[in-house]
Amino acid sequence: MNQQAIASQKTRAEQETENEANRLREQVDAALASVVSRSTDEVESLQTAADRIERAARDLADALRELARQRKSPDIL
Repeated sequence: MNQQAIASQKTRAEQETENEANRLREQVDAALASVVSRSTDEVESLQTAADRIERAARDLADALRELARQRKSPDIL
């Protein structure tokens, strides 16, 4: 099955959860890039990265909880 066919079979909650997981992964990668730079100018970037990771992690947790609710009660879509 190709990616598009698999994606079309996912529920909205599954797609949202996947999107949030990818967003968190991107934020972590960006933070790691800031860590590697070791620039004193990057202090603000590190704080911003921390804030973004916190938000992305909360969003992913919310998406996972919603997915769990849907799987527990399949009639709620």
